[in-house]
Amino acid sequence: MTSTKGLHSPLEELKANGPAATGKTLVLLVNGYSASASEIVTGALKDRGRAEVIGTRTFGKGLVQSIVPLGNNASLKLTTAVYYTPNGTNINEKGITPDIVVTEKPKTKKDEQLQAALRYLARQP
Repeated sequence: MTSTKGLHSPLEELKANGPAATGKTLVLLVNGYSASASEIVTGALKDRGRAEVIGTRTFGKGLVQSIVPLGNNASLKLTTAVYYTPNGTNINEKGITPDIVVTEKPKTKKDEQLQAALRYLARQP
């Protein structure tokens, strides 16, 4: 579940339907380029205890924007609401802090975050 609320928009809750596809542990890899929809999914899975988040803090784009057509091929993009995680956290301009912080080292050939995820999964029952 996630929700949105704006100054002139009522609280709207968005919920997933049906049972979880698996009870197995999920691992999400994130970094500063993880933004918007990926942060909303990450926040929902993290808050519900369905995923371990590994990597670095996400970008922090948690706004709802609406496009209003003005005619003559012109439009206006307005920020109309903010996304909240299931626990009520506003991620905008803050991002999501991973459960396990792992910084990539671009000069190495090894993917540190992927290796951390594989180690984490190997420890699960």
